[in-house]
Amino acid sequence: MSDHPPRRPAELPGNRPVRRGPWRFLTTRWAVAVGSLALGVLLAQSFGRPQLGGWSVVILAVWVALLWADPGSAPGARARRGALLGFGLGLGWFIGGLWWLYISMAVYGGMAPPLAGAALVLFCAYLAVYPALAAAVAVSLAPPAGQNPWRLVPALGAALVLAGGWTLAEWLRGTVFTGFPWLALGYAQVGNPLAGYAPVLGQYGVNFVAALVAGLLALLTRVSLRGAVVSLVALGALVAGGWQLQQQRWTQPVGPVLSVTLLQGDVAQSEKFRPDSLGPTLRLYGDWLRTLRANLIVTPETAVPVLPDDLDPGYLRQIERAMREHHTQALLGIPLTRGDTQYTNSVLGLGGSAPYRYDKAHLVPFGEFVPYGFHWFVRLMDMPLGSFARGGFDQPPFVVRGVKVAPNICYEDLFGAQMAQRFRSAANAPNIFANLTNLGWFGNTIVIPQHLEIARMRSLEFQIPGIRATNTGATAIIDAHGHVTSELRPYTVGVLSGTVQGYAGLTPFAWLASRYGDAPDVVLALGALLLGWALRRSRPQREGTRHHNARE
Repeated sequence: MSDHPPRRPAELPGNRPVRRGPWRFLTTRWAVAVGSLALGVLLAQSFGRPQLGGWSVVILAVWVALLWADPGSAPGARARRGALLGFGLGLGWFIGGLWWLYISMAVYGGMAPPLAGAALVLFCAYLAVYPALAAAVAVSLAPPAGQNPWRLVPALGAALVLAGGWTLAEWLRGTVFTGFPWLALGYAQVGNPLAGYAPVLGQYGVNFVAALVAGLLALLTRVSLRGAVVSLVALGALVAGGWQLQQQRWTQPVGPVLSVTLLQGDVAQSEKFRPDSLGPTLRLYGDWLRTLRANLIVTPETAVPVLPDDLDPGYLRQIERAMREHHTQALLGIPLTRGDTQYTNSVLGLGGSAPYRYDKAHLVPFGEFVPYGFHWFVRLMDMPLGSFARGGFDQPPFVVRGVKVAPNICYEDLFGAQMAQRFRSAANAPNIFANLTNLGWFGNTIVIPQHLEIARMRSLEFQIPGIRATNTGATAIIDAHGHVTSELRPYTVGVLSGTVQGYAGLTPFAWLASRYGDAPDVVLALGALLLGWALRRSRPQREGTRHHNARE
């Protein structure tokens, strides 16, 4: 009989125990859940704060390092752990960045607070499914963590898989069920060199580069010194490439400089649709439109909150007459009808040589149309004007002194590829974007600078300026390089006056997206995913060949 206790399988000769090293505490279930949730909340704080946008990449890199710290070898188990990390990150990310949706449901929608809170959590849990999918793919195709550093080729493959999978997941989030790409990683980069990729690859391309940078940063925890040097060189090349692309101009000034006046009525959402508040609202905007002087005046979305048939017959006629006398034109937000039964969220062009109308093309689920099977939810919300008809994505622009101004309404400017449809015809390609918005549903919250950040991305993608007239903010002028040149203080009644130079031309993104939509970015992400998978798959074969040669 031996005096020694029987050996466990990992201690038998030829079986080396897995040493988890300094990352072992990160593999416990509670740390995975809490750590990912906390990082998601931190990630949310980088949106709407361009000065902190670069931290979004650093925070994502910390999470990726946590994701890659799994020493397990079974792909299924690692994928489940990765999905848990991704879901935790997403839940913290979206609750921490979209909490203002609660205000629209509980305060203005009439939903009971517990029900509104539950609806917010459920919606964020749905959105968190997408980073969960990306994480499951990224960790299952990466080498397992161990005592030895990762080899360089599989490590770079893991970074490519991460960037490709993350971008595909973000594209799906912005597409499925009409899409909700708010808080997409690319938007947080509008104030740093990675924004230089926007006119070439669009927001999803910036998303891809930012995720790749995060992956390269995370590799520093997994590779040798040689691998770290290569990662840092690749990282520097991506940043330098973005900076260099920021200097490239694909569009040029065109037409006269326009004087613009942007109106911000600050009409409380609780008062907007009340009959006793209609008179003051109509007087406010009517006086502005009749007396102000500018080449173009722009009102917020549904500045006039009732149909033309419900107005005094002379209201619009008097505005039109005054504008023609002052040689002024305007874009007026107002609901309109199409036939006898359809309503549209629309923009009327006033003062032009011909009648003009724009109908919102990308409608808000639950706010402007009811998805199939969810009518019960809208009844709980009790929101007015809840069902609209859609316009087309390639509607013609409004022409002001020969400059083509393309209106869009509310969160239509989240969808770059859809806005690119305006550039399919050279005759109708816009020189200026005009966004008409009402964010009064969400209170004086981070939603205002978040939306301004999104508008800046659109100007970067197309290299044309944007003007924004909003009910509560952010009413602003954005130049063709994505810089905010002037802005009205949110939640004030006021007028923002300034000048805007239109631009003409096509960026690579505008040319590609106007013809192929998001397909080029999807192909880029799929290509990275497949290349990363191939680099990972090539590893066992090379190692097996080396061992075979050694035996010979």
